[in-house]
Amino acid sequence: MFFRLALAGTTVALALPLAAQWKDWDYQLDREIKPWAELQTQLPAYPKDENLLRFDMGSATANRFFIDARSLSVGEDGVVRYALVIKAAGGATNVTFEGIRCNGRQVRIYASGHANGQWSRARNTDWRDIQLREINGYHHTLHRDYFCWTSNRTETFTLKEIMVNLKRGPQHPADGLR
Repeated sequence: MFFRLALAGTTVALALPLAAQWKDWDYQLDREIKPWAELQTQLPAYPKDENLLRFDMGSATANRFFIDARSLSVGEDGVVRYALVIKAAGGATNVTFEGIRCNGRQVRIYASGHANGQWSRARNTDWRDIQLREINGYHHTLHRDYFCWTSNRTETFTLKEIMVNLKRGPQHPADGLR
């Protein structure tokens, strides 16, 4: 019985300094982790046909999808911002200015484009989760194949890497891009 009490006392005596160190370390982590904050966003110049880079959505849709190379940016906040142009088979064109967060798998629409070359800020600019089952699924494709890397797609490619992906097709780290 004495042996068990002595062993228990020794264990507690050894654990107390470790617990104090753990508390200090945990406190340091809490202080250093800052919540994510989005940078202020400026609307880009309206897209021009000569600056459009087509990306592949497969044969499931007759629509053609483009990113305006001049509007493409990767912010210090990790958001890939771009003007998206969708040309429908029937001749209609949709233009939006958007952002994708790799770490969070989210998309945000900042503005919609008009035929007169002007932007209108979106009414609902909340971040929303990217769903695979979206019609056309282009946000999912951009996130998975063009903008984000790592096995769970939480890290953002550099602007140069994204441009390569758009010009040559998706290049993932396993393909030798990184």
